[in-house]
Amino acid sequence: MKYLPELFAANTRWAEDMRAADPNFFAGLAGLQDPDYLWIGCSDSRVPANQITGLKPGEVFVHRNIANVVVHTDLNCLSVMQYAIDVLKVRHIIVCGHYGCGGVRAALEGPSLGLIDNWLRHIQDVRDRHMDFLAALPDNTTRWRALCELNVIEQVRNVARTTLVGDAWKRHQPLMLHAWIYGLEDGRLQDLQGSFNEEGEVDSVIAQAVAAVHSRYTTNQTIREKDAG
Repeated sequence: MKYLPELFAANTRWAEDMRAADPNFFAGLAGLQDPDYLWIGCSDSRVPANQITGLKPGEVFVHRNIANVVVHTDLNCLSVMQYAIDVLKVRHIIVCGHYGCGGVRAALEGPSLGLIDNWLRHIQDVRDRHMDFLAALPDNTTRWRALCELNVIEQVRNVARTTLVGDAWKRHQPLMLHAWIYGLEDGRLQDLQGSFNEEGEVDSVIAQAVAAVHSRYTTNQTIREKDAG
């Protein structure tokens, strides 16, 4: 018995459509695995890396987990990074979060969800570091949005602190890190001003990126208060 026949039928239609549009699509895809980019993103199926960047599947190497977290003891993520850096020789690592992230919301609001609470603890650490800033924001929706951004910035810092990236920079391998966020509501990517390509830039760029988040939300709140007055 074949389970989930509707998915196999959809796959057949998709394969036929792709072949009709480009008879060489699958032949080219089978021979293409030379990406310049490693994408570390959220497991949310609404954020497919190659589609939202307009890249072919073989042009981007992808690692995904809940809320795009980079933990220094996560051998899954580190193995992907090691292969991408040392074997594929990617030139860019993009940490991309998204607004409306359920993992970030759970970390912000703190309900107990079971085993995943241990994973979300890493995001709660980010929340706690910025507690004064977040508490001053007008509502939970705004806090959620801001924490999505701050989490991405913190995770790209974690990428920079890995021995994998540090060793690549020491041997002068071209490698730039980026902090991006994606809007589910409009399909647009936003650069969070967290890009750097050498160890000496990390702290200053991260500080500037965090300051930009704080400034943006503080300015927006001031504008709202003036409009209300």
